[in-house]
Amino acid sequence: MHSISVGSERGSVEPLAPPASLTASYSPFRSLSPTRTAMSQLDALPARSAPPDLPQSYQAIFQIASEFPRFVVPYYPWWEDEATTVLWAFKNLDIRLVIRYGLFRDENLPRSSLLSRNVDAIDAVFVALTEPREHQLLGHLSHMQRVEEILRRSGTPPFQPVPWSWLPQLPGHSPDARTIAQAIEAESHFQLSKVAFEDIVRASLGYTATSVEWFLMQHTALYIHLLDHLHMYPDDLPTYVEVEKHLQTKSPFAHRAVVQCLLAIRPEAAADMPLPSTRGFEFVAGPIQQLFQDRPESLTNMLKICNVFAVRYRRQYINTAKVPWNMTFDASYPFLEDYLGSSSPSDLARTLTSLDKGDFASLSRQSIVAQDEIVKDLLESWQVLTVSVWECCSAIPDLPAYLRECAKSLLQLHNYHSLTAILNGLHKYAISTARSRGLNTTVGGMVVLDPILPPETNFLCDASHNYAAYRHHYNDYPGLPFLLPHLRDAQQNGDLALQPIFRFLQK
Repeated sequence: MHSISVGSERGSVEPLAPPASLTASYSPFRSLSPTRTAMSQLDALPARSAPPDLPQSYQAIFQIASEFPRFVVPYYPWWEDEATTVLWAFKNLDIRLVIRYGLFRDENLPRSSLLSRNVDAIDAVFVALTEPREHQLLGHLSHMQRVEEILRRSGTPPFQPVPWSWLPQLPGHSPDARTIAQAIEAESHFQLSKVAFEDIVRASLGYTATSVEWFLMQHTALYIHLLDHLHMYPDDLPTYVEVEKHLQTKSPFAHRAVVQCLLAIRPEAAADMPLPSTRGFEFVAGPIQQLFQDRPESLTNMLKICNVFAVRYRRQYINTAKVPWNMTFDASYPFLEDYLGSSSPSDLARTLTSLDKGDFASLSRQSIVAQDEIVKDLLESWQVLTVSVWECCSAIPDLPAYLRECAKSLLQLHNYHSLTAILNGLHKYAISTARSRGLNTTVGGMVVLDPILPPETNFLCDASHNYAAYRHHYNDYPGLPFLLPHLRDAQQNGDLALQPIFRFLQK
């Protein structure tokens, strides 16, 4: 299924054909030669037809190779060799990630590799992927069946194609141009939500990607629906000229489909409706390609980064009321990089503390009183770390236990800045995963979360009375402060409340 052409020009490819697995749900497109030069000529055109033994077809205006930046590496795709090595290793999470992202040309590679491994190795992966309650039910599976179950549970969920559902309404029944544009944008956003992030990574590196292909085909479907409508109801053309204007700041795919349709009918309008020069998926594919070109130390670390990116991508571009199409995907990962580079939880705690000391070095009494940019940057870094912890825990199953131990070390180091940010991130992770992990129980209307935080740090998360328990502890054991409650205390009780921090800064 996978194919790759690294280092070759990707702009000149054959028009995109629907994946074989989707042809049953995919209607053949019809081509139109847009030779009309004026709207007044529409009525004089003969009816379009095709020979009775040939299906009507349209030009595919979207091609996957044209929507992703050209990807060039000056060497053989190094990750393919590492993928083979990982499949023969003994780290369960790494094996699952390699299967999930499928960055290799031979789609049978995971199956053949796992089938060649001994029973004990396969059992270890199988047990890691199943719940204890399933062991008795699945214990009778053969070696081959266990491999298939590993592949099924490690891979992405089967793609469920949903055809484009927005259709132009009859003249006299259609809403205004702005409402039409909003409806088209909503459908484009819905179609984007069906694209697997793993497929975006694959397409960025030159591999086939079924959900990306389907997404592009649905925007070609928009072009065809609208083209047929305007041929049937040419008086609606001015409305869709206005629709195009409203779409200029929305989905680049929907906008281009509308522009191509209008130009097919009225080619002389090209000067008024220039096509965008950027590739549609460049906003996310560019950062991914840069990541692989920089080549971190291992494929497994790379895939962990991609898994974190998948959580971030869905939060910023899918689970949102408005897609920020023009916002380049944020591919920074400082906390994850610190984690991947650490040798132990205590080592990570020392690294975070060293970095925090550098950030707090410029903090002064005057900065705290004035709550200047230095203070605002520290508050922002606390929030960024909180969100990063939540993202990373959501993507890396082993991380919460690692951070529990790290939190204990941060408490000993009196680094309350990173400590409370990590605890807050872990708490958010416990909330978001309580149902799926089956750890939430209802007792008298109360939801009980997984006790994910170290017991000795629970008092730091008690926000009652402006984190009174933390502030009392800080008076006895000062260190790098959790600034928010101290600043609130100063607002309520005056600058005298900041004395514990001032004493620490004078050391």
